[in-house]
Amino acid sequence: MSDGELGPRGCAGRTTRQRVSLPEVKTPVAPSGEVSRAVEHLFRHESGKMIAILTRIFGIEHLTLVEDVVQEALIRALKTWPFYGIPDNPSAWILRASRNLALDVVRREKNFRDKEPEIIRLMEQPGTTPDAGVSLEQEISDDRLRLMFVCCHPLIPAESQVALALKTLCGFNVTEISRAFLTTEASIAKRLTRAKQKIRDAGIPFEIPTGAELSRRLDVVLQALYLLFNEGYKASSGERLVREEICFEAIRLTFLLAEHAAGNQPKTHALLALMLLNAARFPSRVDDDGNLLRLQEQDRTQWDRARIARGLFHLAKSAAGEEMTTYHLQSGIAACHTMATDYESTDWPRILSLYDRLVGSDPSPVVALNRAIVISHVQGPQAGLDAVAAIRDLDKLESYYLLHAVLGELESRLHHFGVAADHYRKSLELAEIKSERAFLARRLQDCASRSAVEEKLQG
Repeated sequence: MSDGELGPRGCAGRTTRQRVSLPEVKTPVAPSGEVSRAVEHLFRHESGKMIAILTRIFGIEHLTLVEDVVQEALIRALKTWPFYGIPDNPSAWILRASRNLALDVVRREKNFRDKEPEIIRLMEQPGTTPDAGVSLEQEISDDRLRLMFVCCHPLIPAESQVALALKTLCGFNVTEISRAFLTTEASIAKRLTRAKQKIRDAGIPFEIPTGAELSRRLDVVLQALYLLFNEGYKASSGERLVREEICFEAIRLTFLLAEHAAGNQPKTHALLALMLLNAARFPSRVDDDGNLLRLQEQDRTQWDRARIARGLFHLAKSAAGEEMTTYHLQSGIAACHTMATDYESTDWPRILSLYDRLVGSDPSPVVALNRAIVISHVQGPQAGLDAVAAIRDLDKLESYYLLHAVLGELESRLHHFGVAADHYRKSLELAEIKSERAFLARRLQDCASRSAVEEKLQG
């Protein structure tokens, strides 16, 4: 793409092709669906890189501007690529468009004159040319790590750190973040605004910390990566239950962190092991129609043994030292599942012992709900129901569809089909993913039919 194809305001350039306005183009040359998929891929996989690169060039004080111009460039891609075609190097196109938009804005600022020579020097580096795009991986990797640690600076309120990392580095929108935190979109929007204001006011440097400061901020970076993986492993919205591309981005970022001196620690390897062991089950989590398959329904011969081996390798590396984190415990649970040759041979008592330790360090109601499921496998469905009833802050899960799905499953195992149907009905009302709704609808129909038969026999 030549420099003039998309100027700072997206106006026409100097070539004949660039002078053609969109309304004059009668027939798109690229299918809109293909363009949408390409832009979605760039948004999920490349926007974090671009934000990190542009933040280094324009300064962390321009973080909001950088996010805005990357978003604007993606929108312009959706509008122009159907007519001009998808560029050979889409990432470079978006980066150049974003960079020009940002440059246009900062040139209006009074303090730009002092920074202009440095910005131009950075823009002319090989790694930021349109042809090279994002090819200088080591430099870009360092940029992303710097931005990770900026988002997790101690001057930023703790409840805002992960939200900011998810927004800037991982391409999460406010809705996805609010669901990850089980809170409102308005609350997340406020957190993001305050966090960016703190970055500007405090003059937080764009750098990787060292010493004790590194250890403190690493915990929040790992939490952000953990939430990113979870959103892909079981999406909170959209058509697909599993969004593998998000999970693989989380794995890639965690690998990046584990390979760097700043993040090469046991807890990083424990998180990486957890991701790899869970990702190994992707081929069997849904059927050919995209419908959810429960663990007992999955074909274990389809599990990725190479990925399991890599996960176990990092689990072994996580054993160095004496620290035991929630990632160690969760990866241990994942290892129990992946090492079982079939569902019947699952070591549920071992998994329950790990969950008992997990709720001690992470007493969240979601963890307690998962523990209740395991209890039902060890002690029976009634014990599972009792464990659910004993969950602290159970009311926080009232709008969480999985709570009602678990209650429905446990009641159906006790042959309380009418009660189970009521729970599945509530769960179906709350679920948003198409495949999950289809699964819940089948379970509801089965329990409702069994309940009707029982009522008829009793009558």
